[in-house]
Parts: sequence; structure tokens; C-alpha cells
Amino acid sequence: MTKVLVVDDERKMRRLLQILLERMGIDSVAAESGEEALRCFQAEKIDLILTDLKMPGMTGLELLAKLRELDADVPVILLTAFGTVQTAVDAMKLGAFDYVLKPFDLEAVELIIRKALEMRQYRTENRYLRERVQQAPAFESLVGSSAAMEAVYDLIRRIGPTRSAVLLTGETGTGKELVARAIHGLSPRRDRLFVPLNCAAIPADLLESELFGHTRGAFTGAQSDRTGKFELADGGTLFLDEIGDMAYPLQAKLLRVLQEGVIERIGSNKRITLDVRVLSSTNRDLGAGIRAGTFREDLYYRLNVFQIHLPPLRERQQDISHLAAFFLARFCQELGKPAPALAPGTCQLLEQYSWPGNVRELQNLMERAAVLATGPEVEPGFFRLLLPQAAATAAEPAGETLALEPAVEELERKLILRALSAADDNKAGAARLLGVSERTLWYKLKRYGL
Repeated sequence: MTKVLVVDDERKMRRLLQILLERMGIDSVAAESGEEALRCFQAEKIDLILTDLKMPGMTGLELLAKLRELDADVPVILLTAFGTVQTAVDAMKLGAFDYVLKPFDLEAVELIIRKALEMRQYRTENRYLRERVQQAPAFESLVGSSAAMEAVYDLIRRIGPTRSAVLLTGETGTGKELVARAIHGLSPRRDRLFVPLNCAAIPADLLESELFGHTRGAFTGAQSDRTGKFELADGGTLFLDEIGDMAYPLQAKLLRVLQEGVIERIGSNKRITLDVRVLSSTNRDLGAGIRAGTFREDLYYRLNVFQIHLPPLRERQQDISHLAAFFLARFCQELGKPAPALAPGTCQLLEQYSWPGNVRELQNLMERAAVLATGPEVEPGFFRLLLPQAAATAAEPAGETLALEPAVEELERKLILRALSAADDNKAGAARLLGVSERTLWYKLKRYGL
């Protein structure tokens, strides 16, 4: 929620500016001195400051200099009836957004306020986009016409325009983030940020800082203030991927934020009121987590206002050929080459495969096909070389041994290779698919020379 701090030693001027802001639909807080303004700024989340230049005690320029020490980005507009060229130059050198002479035209000031707030929003969004390590998913549309997916589409259309929390469930690689983006795209928040955060990819001791942000010096290594994902998503949508992996103590803090709509950065007691829609996802059984004491029941009900379950690809057999053709055409377009057709036998082979990595595994396979395939049509033999399960069933060796240990080792080796392929060679993801620890997986990789 946007809030403006109005600073002026004259009560009538403070009230005039607050009435203007109220007419604009913007919350405001007032201070009659620079010293009081600093206290307000440190106690609340302020998006813009309107301050008089000449005031008893701390002047507007001195206040601006102090504010720049606390926040280099917050826009400040100076108002004065005693303007000179030198004070205007000094204000701009200190980073003032604008310099307005009294008496002023209210419409002109309203325009300046809107421009300042827009700049604040653009800076926040641009900083977030620069900091993002992972790019947004390559495909912004959902593909599939099976009955299971039609049910998903229907829920997205119904839930999207609301502000309700949604829990997305399903196996790894089924497209939960894509569905979350579709929900955001159908909501009134579509023009604000969609901020994804993978709770499983960030160490537990750093996840709190990623969520809520921190102040300089809050802990070792906190060399500057950092905006958390909740603040970045203000007015938009926060997507908490793999929420089932969040540490139990942090779940209580998340629950409080969802209940109150207020956060505090680590190292600060400033309460920041936010308007964020929270979507979450998991590939775990959260009910089992509640029974085991690893997931909070009250948080589960807060997140699970609506639930959308995404079926695994093996249960969407009629969608497999359409998805494969879609991905193949898209990757070929990126490579600047014509997309080959999928032979009927190829489609049958793909539909018979179990797809442990779901849509993500199919997407990775089609990317390899786009690079390696030649000719106008992709034959089944091409994919038998790339699908471990298909290659294993294509030709059983004659004179197969009945010895148990080598057979088990060979099966284990094949399963590890399949999991690595499904997880795009990500060891942590492959370990989750196999149901073992990452340390165990590394041991097996070394044992089998993989």
C-alpha cells in the first residue's frame, strides 16, 4: 500500500497536501519538523516524501541529506516559497526528485507526485529483474486438451480474478509455476510483479532474509539493505514454490505475515503493510507432513483456500504428442531451422513412456531432438537412443543371467540415469525423484562411475 510522508511546519499546508493525496487515493502521514519526519520514516514504509524547505530546526535540505543516508532511492519533492537557483541546484545534487515553488498549482503537484511514485515502482521492478538469476519459463501458454487439463483450465479461469490463496500440488515437473503465472495473468494484479521463490533451493538460514528482507548490519554479511520478495510483490503475486520444504520455525513467521498483512525486515522493527496475493506449490503430501509434525496445520489451511492438482504426464497420454510437437517447434524456431514432424510410431513410443520427470523431462528431450534430429521426420529409433526405458525394452539380451546382485545394480544404474535425465542433471532434483539423500546419490554415482 502506497504511503506518502508530508513534512511542513505549517498545519494548513500539511492539511492541504494530505487532502490532495486523499483525493488521489493515497495514504499519508504528516510531520511538522524534520526530526519528526525522520522518526516517521524509520517507523513506517514510506514511498515518497513531500517536504518544505525552510522549517525551524532541521531544514528540508538537511532532511534530504539524512534520508539519503537511510534510503538512496526514496523520492523526495521539496516545496518552498523562498526558492533560489542555488537551493534548487543543491537539492538536485542531493538527489531530490523535483523542486516546487509556492504558491503552486494543485494539478501540477498531483502530476509530479504520480511521476515520482511511478519512478519508485520502476526502480523497484528493475532492481528485481536485474537480480533474478533464473529467467522466466520459456513458454507462457499451457498445452493440452485432456479431460484432466480441461478441469485445471476451468479452475484457473474461476480462481484467477480473485485474491484467494491457491495451493498447487503435483509431482516435480508438472508445470506448477506455469499455472501460477496463468492465475496471476488472469487477476487484476497482472500489471504488477509476479515474484517466484523456490523454498527448497535456498538454505533455511537465508530463506527468511529472501522473504522479508534485511537491514544493513542485521547479520554477518549484510552489507546493505535488501528488499525481500514480499515487498517486491506488493500489489502483485508471490509464488512460494516447494512450500513443503520450508523449515518449521519459519512457517510460524510466514503464517503471521499472511494473517496480518505486515512484515518486518530482519534487523528492523519498522512494520511494513503490504498487499500481496500468495500462491504456493508442493510435490509433497502436506497432510502427512502435518501428521509427522513437520508442517503447520494452521498454515496449511491459510495457503489451501483453493487447491489445484496437476496430473502427472503419464495420466495425460493424449496430451503427450501435442506437447512434444509444441516444444519441438518452439526450439526449432529458436535455432532458426524447420521443425520436423513426429512419425506415428514416434508418437506411440512417447505415449508409452512413463515420464518420471513429467513435462520438464519431455521439454528437455525435445530440446535435444531439435538440436540433433535431421530430416523431415523424426523416427522412433531416434528417441529409443534418448529414452532409457525405451532403450531397455527395445531388445532384451539373450542368455540373461539370473544372478540377483548384478541385475539389481544394473537396474539401479538405469534408474539413476533416468532420474538425472528427468532432473536435467540436477543432483538435488534427481535425489528427490529417487527418494534418497543427495549424499547417497553422490555415493552411487561414484560407485557406478557415472
